[in-house]
Amino acid sequence: MDNQNTYNKPVTLRNILKFAIPTIAMSVFMSFYTMVDGLFVSNLIGTNALSAINLTAPVIQLVTAISTMLATGGSAVIMKKMGEHKPKEAREDFTFLILVNVIVGLCMCILGYSVIGRIFGNLNLSAEVAGYCTAYLNRYLLFIIPILLMNNFTLYMIASGKATLSLICSVTGGVLNMVLDYVFIAVFDLGIGGAAIATGLGYSVTAVAGLFVFSRKKNLLHFTKPAFRFKVLAGAASNGCSEMATALVTGIITMMFNWTMLHYVGENGVAAVTIIMYVLMFASSLYTGYSYGVAPMISYYYGEKNHEKLKKLVSTSLKVIAVISLVTVAASFAATRPLVSVFARPDNPVYELAVTGNRICTLALFFIGFNIFASGMFTALSNGIVSAVLAFMRSFVFMLITMLILPAFLGVNGIWLATPAAEMMALTLSLFMFLKYRKRYQY
Repeated sequence: MDNQNTYNKPVTLRNILKFAIPTIAMSVFMSFYTMVDGLFVSNLIGTNALSAINLTAPVIQLVTAISTMLATGGSAVIMKKMGEHKPKEAREDFTFLILVNVIVGLCMCILGYSVIGRIFGNLNLSAEVAGYCTAYLNRYLLFIIPILLMNNFTLYMIASGKATLSLICSVTGGVLNMVLDYVFIAVFDLGIGGAAIATGLGYSVTAVAGLFVFSRKKNLLHFTKPAFRFKVLAGAASNGCSEMATALVTGIITMMFNWTMLHYVGENGVAAVTIIMYVLMFASSLYTGYSYGVAPMISYYYGEKNHEKLKKLVSTSLKVIAVISLVTVAASFAATRPLVSVFARPDNPVYELAVTGNRICTLALFFIGFNIFASGMFTALSNGIVSAVLAFMRSFVFMLITMLILPAFLGVNGIWLATPAAEMMALTLSLFMFLKYRKRYQY
């Protein structure tokens, strides 16, 4: 059966979940890559090394930002062409964009090694933490091209009707990462650099599988002779700029969190922030996975001008996200201490900081899902401008406002409260945009 028939099925909760459940599971496992590093690093090396992983996050987010922009923007452009029944053009553009990823990855790797020595010089870190940061990035940069390909192939597998295969690759990569983390750190004593190598090899599973999968002509998307349409690259970049902005400003906000915590609490505060981010990242991966799963459907129905299916898909999605939000909030509150204890023992000063922070930051889970879906929906509808505005305001402007104001009045608790306050402000803007463009897209 042609994979395209998948999009011709009725829009029911069951058929939506056939798309979304594999991508949710995949997204959760992808979030494990970083979390597992933190788990092994904190328990086998120490919380100073855990702080170092968070301090390298802004650099890693830059890599993520570029790959996410090309992947989400490119997927929307290509699946829109599929919906318009232009498969040959879509495959040519797909091949072209993958080549762009390889070239960009090579350039970023070279640039990264040229500046790595100067990145952490102005943070007033201890020699131990600074050494951990450099060691982690030195190994991580080796895997930039596989990471870029992994992010792209993940979405293109989903768009090609191979969400289950994408899930299998993610699970395999996640398990490999867990095993290699232990082997490299505990057995071979490679330290924090071993954790970075384990993460890179875990990412490489999807990259290698994608090269084989998309070399087969029978797939809905496959490699062919590329057409160098730079308008397509510009369209993919502009359409995916919201996701890029989200990743970039996440790195900037992470730096702000780190600087603020270093000011109020010291390096223990950075470790506590890292633990809270793991919890929020895990919960957010549920929403991100769902949005990734339904994005190709939104793009396809939009290109097909099937407004009835589009309206039903969006309506059902909002209900699904509401349910996930309630479940994640309840689970995070109930499991705060067990979650934190995985990374820090109760006698560690980081422990109580993280417990308090998690309870406050959990409030953000009421709003995050709707904000992620709204931005992803406009990307899928090829409205990169609105999506970028939502992402930029949510991830940067609102976070900047709350981070500057709340800690000044509430101290450390103000740092924790900044995230839910910013997400609530972003929800108001998401609702405004949703209602404003409802008639245009007829969802």
